[in-house]
Amino acid sequence: MIPNDRYPLLFNRYDGPRLKLRNRILHASMTTRRITTSLVTDSMIQYYANRAAGGAGCVVTEPLNMARVQTALHKVSVWDARNADGLARWAAAIERHDCRLLGQVQDSGRGRHERGRNPAAIGVSALPDDLSWTVPRVMRESEIETFVADVAASAHTLERAGFSGVEISSGHGHLFHQFLSPWSNQRVDRFGGDFENRLRFLSETVGAIRAVCGPHFVIGLKLPGDDGLPDSIDPILAAQIADAMTSRHSVDYVAFCQGTHGRTLDWHIPDMHWARSTWMPLIEQLKHAVNGTPLVGLGLITDPAEAEGHLARGTVDFVALGRSLVTDPAWPLKSAQGREAEIRYCVSCNTCWGQIVDGHPLSCDNNPRVAEPDEVDFQPKRATTKRRVTVVGAGIAGLEAAWIAAARGHAVTVFGSSPEVGGKTRLHAALPGGESLSSIYDYQYTQARRHGVRFELGLEATAHMINETHPDALVLATGSSMLWPRSLPLAWRDEGLIPDARRLALELTGVSASQGGTAVVFDMDHTEGTYALAVLLRRLFDRVVLVTPRDRIAADVPLVSALGIQRRLQRLAIEVVPFAEVAAESALEEGLVHVTNIHTGQVSAITDVAVLSYATPRVPNDALYDALRARYPDIHRIGDCRQPRTVLLATSEGHSLGNRL
Repeated sequence: MIPNDRYPLLFNRYDGPRLKLRNRILHASMTTRRITTSLVTDSMIQYYANRAAGGAGCVVTEPLNMARVQTALHKVSVWDARNADGLARWAAAIERHDCRLLGQVQDSGRGRHERGRNPAAIGVSALPDDLSWTVPRVMRESEIETFVADVAASAHTLERAGFSGVEISSGHGHLFHQFLSPWSNQRVDRFGGDFENRLRFLSETVGAIRAVCGPHFVIGLKLPGDDGLPDSIDPILAAQIADAMTSRHSVDYVAFCQGTHGRTLDWHIPDMHWARSTWMPLIEQLKHAVNGTPLVGLGLITDPAEAEGHLARGTVDFVALGRSLVTDPAWPLKSAQGREAEIRYCVSCNTCWGQIVDGHPLSCDNNPRVAEPDEVDFQPKRATTKRRVTVVGAGIAGLEAAWIAAARGHAVTVFGSSPEVGGKTRLHAALPGGESLSSIYDYQYTQARRHGVRFELGLEATAHMINETHPDALVLATGSSMLWPRSLPLAWRDEGLIPDARRLALELTGVSASQGGTAVVFDMDHTEGTYALAVLLRRLFDRVVLVTPRDRIAADVPLVSALGIQRRLQRLAIEVVPFAEVAAESALEEGLVHVTNIHTGQVSAITDVAVLSYATPRVPNDALYDALRARYPDIHRIGDCRQPRTVLLATSEGHSLGNRL
């Protein structure tokens, strides 16, 4: 890939003493969950090869089992001789694209992403993890020395296999971070106490790798910039650590990451509520501490113009993209070719994180082809026979099916009841923190128009209208509706007294004047859209109360995002009433809502209520299916019309169907 006029710095080569890159784009470490026996798999190799083929200059692997004490089955065990061939195939598949492959050295220590405790955790001190309350087995000095020796030996194994180097992950609350932090390191031996001793574990690891690997072997460091915990690592201490590590050791780059496994887990990968390029101001603040070592920028960088700007300002030497390259491995290729409109952009929803933490293979809301052999710059295969395809519904499931079918050569018509595409996802995109969701349907709509899809928007499709398109295949993507809460009188529904959360959000879009009083939302949804609505309500009403039958809110949101939701609601003084449902005895005309505890039956009152709404499980809007299935044997229901589902499933289902039609 050659430099271009549009992004001359982003696609400028870098020639360091050891690190030599075709451009300034690094793929940040992302766990793929594409192995189950600690052995390298073809699927995992394919994922990384796709990112290299898509134009990344360097790829950092997911965390590897580098020490023999590390035995996680979803991580490659470098020390296992059975992986010799797999490691070599892995390196060859990436390095052949003039892309450097670095293996990540990391151990979570007492940190825990998954729910539940970790009985195999090792750690610096006998302190519980802030999320799972896992207390690790404290490493003895001899175990630390063995760990360091094992990591060095494994680094040498990677070098022999063809890897260009390693990245040592020493932030994010992981094991090295736990040794560095005065809050978590309570040791009194040579690996604890003062600054020098706390630094020793990391310093000796770098030294041991340098001692056994060749002169061209790359070592990158990911260091803590600010973990957000009192008496732990703030930017001042982070600068001291960076200065010590870069002045004493020959390392090839430094990246600063944020947060820890505790209350600031959500700092690791900022979601849609954070500012773009979230951590760049702090990274710039720490630049002076790295002694001229190349610096990496990371954290919610999604657009090539953003990346070019950071390089142009001299803030960083490289940019690291994790989720952005999960969403589109051809992000570099398309950027270099001036095809930015064809990039599938990351929406920073953290579905990918939620999937891998739950033990599923890495997947993405906006990329239905993660790790497929044809993933890079995917182009649908032309159909052998051209057909007429009618899609009813212009949400993300219908749009995905429509553009894929059109790209395959079919004549596609899309009916949409709203004047604009995007469906319920568009509504969420208009709420606080939801803006980036628009990139899903923006991409789909652009592709659909490019491939000649005909749109009939702003009208409710009838059987007659559908018949007039003479479809050979009919796709119903008509969405779903929220269920009426069973605890409330049906008369209220029939009289239209209480809007569901979607209708309320639509009514409040564009409203800025204070409404006064209290807004109450009965939450049986527990997804991000409901809490984005709560934030909007708090801007407009004096008080907001969430009532839920569950023990907590955000139960169906990935933990890393749920923490952010909880923090925002607390800071906005949004109240949560758990184990409760709204009672039929409420007197809405008097501004009085009663809530009943589902276990005790105790009733409490919320006063001065200006609006009551509900977010509940959904039911498919599938009436057209029963009316038309006899006439059209090739009829399909996708998205919520088939069964209410997530954005991830909606896009993947539409994608799959479009390729089958």
